[in-house]
Amino acid sequence: MVAEPTVFIVDDDKEVREAIALLMLSVGLQSRAFPDAWSYLNTFDPDAPGCLVLDVRMPDMNGLEVQDELAAKPYHPPIVMITGHGDVPMAVRAVKAGAVDFIEKPFNDQALIDAVQRAIALDAEGRGEALELADIKERVERLTKREREILDQIVAGKRNKVIAYDLGISQSTVEAHRAKVMEKLGARSLSELMRMVMLVDPWRGQGG
Repeated sequence: MVAEPTVFIVDDDKEVREAIALLMLSVGLQSRAFPDAWSYLNTFDPDAPGCLVLDVRMPDMNGLEVQDELAAKPYHPPIVMITGHGDVPMAVRAVKAGAVDFIEKPFNDQALIDAVQRAIALDAEGRGEALELADIKERVERLTKREREILDQIVAGKRNKVIAYDLGISQSTVEAHRAKVMEKLGARSLSELMRMVMLVDPWRGQGG
């Protein structure tokens, strides 16, 4: 069962936290609110779907620093920055660093809802890609040593006859291994096989 997305709200202003939580509830979204960056980071769960509504200016650790901290992790939810008028340059920096959007205080309810829903959609897309990548990596790890050798040769663009010569085996053996590689990876065509390899290891897909 897939977990429902959660809107994580990090803002040192209690009234703002409560207002955003109430707004999210009005459109059927669950939320969790935190009064500062560390209370959020200390309970951070990369497997929890959703998005992060993050205040730019907070004591101890500001929104940009939280963004940097999360960027070092393998995966984190998309960020919507909320900012006071004087903090717009900081918010623009946050967007350039990957935040989905920034919303000025006092925020327009619909603008914030739209940004949050866009962030949640991006999160779902990103998690789908992450799951696909993990699945492909697991399939590649199930290949035998010889099958991996064949895969490397296929990715290098070599024909079966050349692969057979290079590995000192018969062409029919290469064909059998090649078919097994395609079957194990679930690739229905050479182009699909190449796409999988480039997802797992972009450099190999470029011949590097």
